[in-house]
Amino acid sequence: MSNSTTQASQDQFVVDSEALDTLFLEARTANTFSSEPVTEEQMRAIYELTKMGPTSMNIQPMRITWVNSPEARERLVKHMAEGNQGKTASAPAVAVLSFDTEWHEGFPTFFPHAADRKAMFDGNDELRSVMGNNNAHMQAAYFIMAVRSVGLAAGPMGAFDAAAIDAEFHAGTNRRTFMVVNVGKPGENPWFDRLPRYDYDEVTTTL
Repeated sequence: MSNSTTQASQDQFVVDSEALDTLFLEARTANTFSSEPVTEEQMRAIYELTKMGPTSMNIQPMRITWVNSPEARERLVKHMAEGNQGKTASAPAVAVLSFDTEWHEGFPTFFPHAADRKAMFDGNDELRSVMGNNNAHMQAAYFIMAVRSVGLAAGPMGAFDAAAIDAEFHAGTNRRTFMVVNVGKPGENPWFDRLPRYDYDEVTTTL
């Protein structure tokens, strides 16, 4: 346990302190990575956990494009903000997270008991985009926790040219990029100092 507030609440948690540290309390956003590779088995395990997180009507709009080959990585890095290019170039694995703007076409798969509800979203591009974007961001949080669960660190970033990445990797598809996540074992001096968090009483209201 990393702070007194959490120590006082320890009896409220149903997972052990090691798991809490791995997922939340000691986990950090990595800024450097070692050269140890991320395996196909780890990437699959990350997705198997990610997919179990809840989404509205089980829509699961997030898509993952792993950009790991040197050639593909070079194509990605040029679209990252200058301050992030080195991080993305050196990470063992990089996930480009996007959402499918036509996610509603999957109703027979993800909502088979009421597949006819697809009609609610036919022709409503704005609603589909809002739901797709919102739920994909929830899935991105699950993705980061899944990365930590397999013993790796995640470095999520938002400073990039999304339209250019889509043109580079998602041309001819319905995918829209919203996050890039560097993944791997932390390298040398990977952490910045942890920034402050709000206290419970500052951000909660009980009615």
